[in-house]
Amino acid sequence: MTTERFTSFDGIELALHRVGEGRPLVLLHGLFSSAQMNWIKWGHDRAIAELGYEVLMLDFRVHGDSASPRAPEAYPPNVLVRDVAALVGHLGLGDYDLGGFSLGARTSLHGVASGALAPQRLIVGGMGTAGLGEWQKRAAHFKRVIDEFDTIARGDPAYFSVQFLKSQGVDRVAARLLLDTMPDLDLAQLANVAMPVLVVCGDEDCDNGSAEELAALLPDATYVEVPGTHMGSVTKPDLGRAMAEWLGPAQSAARRL
Repeated sequence: MTTERFTSFDGIELALHRVGEGRPLVLLHGLFSSAQMNWIKWGHDRAIAELGYEVLMLDFRVHGDSASPRAPEAYPPNVLVRDVAALVGHLGLGDYDLGGFSLGARTSLHGVASGALAPQRLIVGGMGTAGLGEWQKRAAHFKRVIDEFDTIARGDPAYFSVQFLKSQGVDRVAARLLLDTMPDLDLAQLANVAMPVLVVCGDEDCDNGSAEELAALLPDATYVEVPGTHMGSVTKPDLGRAMAEWLGPAQSAARRL
C-alpha cells in the first residue's frame, strides 16, 4: 500500500492510495467516509488486487487524507466528478475500470452519464434510483445533521450520522459546502451508461432507494445482493468477493494515454 497526493483541476490536493499491480481499477468511497473506511479496512482492495489489478483509491475532497477547503469557490457543481476526471488525467488512464460505493457510485454514474468519465466497466455499490433522482431529499438529511450537530440527541434518526461524522473527523463547514455541489440526476441519462455494470447492494439496504430498479434502467447491468444494511454491507467480505468475482482475473494491461 502506498499513499500519494496529486493536485486536482483547481489546485486542491487530494490523496490517492494504491495497492497491487496490473489493470487499473479506480475505487470511490461513500459520503463522509474514506478509502480506508470503505475499501482498505475490510480487505476489499486486496481481494481485487490479488486478481491482477492495481486498485487506485481516491479520498474525495473533504474526506480522508484529502484537503478540506472552506472557500466557497472550491465547490463548483459536480466538483467530485471533476476531481475523478482530474485523477484519470493525472494517471494517464486510457483503459480502466471504475467502481464506487454510495456517494462514490453516484459520482461514477454522474460522470459516465455526462461523458466526463469513460471506464470499460463500472461497479455501482449501495445505490438505488432515489439516491440519484431524489438526491436533494437525501442531502437534506445531512444538512440537518451538520446544522443541528450539537443538539441532535440519542434516539433521533440522525444521531448515528452525527456519531459517524465525529468518528471520521469531517470538517463540517467544508462538508456543508460540498453537499450543495451535487445535483439530482435525470434517470433518462442512465441510457448513456452503455458499458457492463455491476449493481451490488445489501439485502437490507434501502437508504438510496431500489438498487434492483436502478439495474433495470441500465442497458447492460448485472444485479447482485450481498448481506447487510447500507453501513453494514461494506464491512462484510461478501461485498469485496462479489466485486472480485464479477471483475474476474485481469486480462490485459492498461493502455496509457
